[in-house]
Amino acid sequence: MTTAIKETKVIKSINSKEAVTKVDRKDAKLALANLYVAFIALFIGGLCGLLQVLVRSGKFQLPWGIGYYQVLTVHGVLLGLVLTTFFIMGFQTAAISRTCGALSNGQRKLGWIGFWIMTIGTAAAAVMVLLNEASVLYTFYAPLQAHWIYYAGLALVIVGSWILSLAQGLRFVQWRKEHKGQTTPLLSFMVVINNLMWFVCTLGVAAEVLLQLIPWSLGFVERVDVLLSRTLFWYFGHALVYFWLLPAYMIWYVVIPKIIGGKIFSDALARLSFILFLLLSIPVGIHHQLVEPGIDAFWKFLQVVLTLFVVVPSLMTAFSMFATFEMRGRELGKKGIFGWFKNLPWNDCRFLLPFIGMVAFIPGGAGGIVNASYQMNQLIHNTIWVTGHFHLTIATTVVLTYFGAAFWLIPHLTGRKLTQRINHMANTAGILWAIGMLIMSGAMHIAGLFGAPRRSEYSTYGGSEQAAEWISYQIAQAVGGTILFVAIIIIVGVVINLLWYAPKGDQEFPVGEVAEGATKTPAILENFKVWGIILAALILIAYTIPIFEMINGAPLGSVGYPHLIGR
Repeated sequence: MTTAIKETKVIKSINSKEAVTKVDRKDAKLALANLYVAFIALFIGGLCGLLQVLVRSGKFQLPWGIGYYQVLTVHGVLLGLVLTTFFIMGFQTAAISRTCGALSNGQRKLGWIGFWIMTIGTAAAAVMVLLNEASVLYTFYAPLQAHWIYYAGLALVIVGSWILSLAQGLRFVQWRKEHKGQTTPLLSFMVVINNLMWFVCTLGVAAEVLLQLIPWSLGFVERVDVLLSRTLFWYFGHALVYFWLLPAYMIWYVVIPKIIGGKIFSDALARLSFILFLLLSIPVGIHHQLVEPGIDAFWKFLQVVLTLFVVVPSLMTAFSMFATFEMRGRELGKKGIFGWFKNLPWNDCRFLLPFIGMVAFIPGGAGGIVNASYQMNQLIHNTIWVTGHFHLTIATTVVLTYFGAAFWLIPHLTGRKLTQRINHMANTAGILWAIGMLIMSGAMHIAGLFGAPRRSEYSTYGGSEQAAEWISYQIAQAVGGTILFVAIIIIVGVVINLLWYAPKGDQEFPVGEVAEGATKTPAILENFKVWGIILAALILIAYTIPIFEMINGAPLGSVGYPHLIGR
């Protein structure tokens, strides 16, 4: 009898282990649905990006009466919001299913509800942009005004993402109840941290859209407080960058060690870095408003300081990754500081593309320090330098890491295999992307230092001598953008192949193990109540008085600001 019970427990243990080595097939369909939308957005948004740089070169005009800012809005919304949000939701759904086990029927139903709300919202916003009723970039900046359906559509995207995040969180909570006293899977912990940050930060843009922009666009109110509107947006806007970035960090911390045959350097260090990103990503948005009057200098300085503290978890991540690389190199018998470098799997697109992203984040992070610095920001604010910075960080570091993950995630979800031929195509796309972005982003940074404006098309420069100095950099941007679009075509081809044409097989969802001898993870790192209270306190300290002063008038000593702007 006792022996039978022991055998039953062993069988259950084996089955349990098998259940979490793969994403559940029903969960895979939900994850794939999100990835479909993400890569459709990549192609259309990438095409609009190509049209933008061609127009700015002065050698091309948009056909059929299409406006430059219409194309710019499509590019920004599809790549900055739609591609990223849908990919993240798809990846995180798969990650939760892989590490915590299959979602329950109720959790999966919630996920599908969230997906369809996001999709309907995306379609609604897209229709308004196509009708030229919403050529307002993607920053919700008043006094630019869009049709109310555009705002409502993007609000639905946010609400849908909340519901999908809730489904993921409920499965995480269920795992904790089933495994009391155990440390949660690292990857699922990271998913929950990212979702928590996303929910808290989107409250700002939701308040802006629902309380200001929609009533204004419907004509219920005649004026909108621009300073408050921009502050609410940037409460969300800077954390949005980390919502994009943290899934890339998940891949770096948890997946890359497995791909290179190594182990995670430290579970505790990884969790601590994510907690620091949670705490420091939201109460820093005012550093995007350093040149705006109406905000007291003290609050700007405070948020600049908090912004620069984000360097700490970034450096922790860099240390952890290179420690992982070195540990693996030493396992292979390599010696010296850089002996590990030669033995990294350079021919594996699952590693090469994220590694290019890691390298790009070095100059990208340095540029971010310039953007956030109180004095240096005066030089580059609202120039195309900022656009170049975004393309180096988000469009290279983040997106290339996403692509590297997609090339194993999609075949894992579809039951296919990443073949050598597809791997070669993916590597080619990654290298082209790096070359194209080096040319385009480099030209943007240099032109920005010479004062070239952000978001402007070539025709608006006029015939000034300054514009003549910028034109060579605009042509370089067009060259780089063309190379990038070629890379996008290859990537879309790889994705189509992996979805429907690659041979059937079993592609691993790689999840690394923690290195032996690593410090045990302290329980406090999983105490969400503690970190939630600290987060709330930081937000209240950073924003309560500035927003109170905006609502009740500009602070004493500040330059007057035209708060209320109407149509």
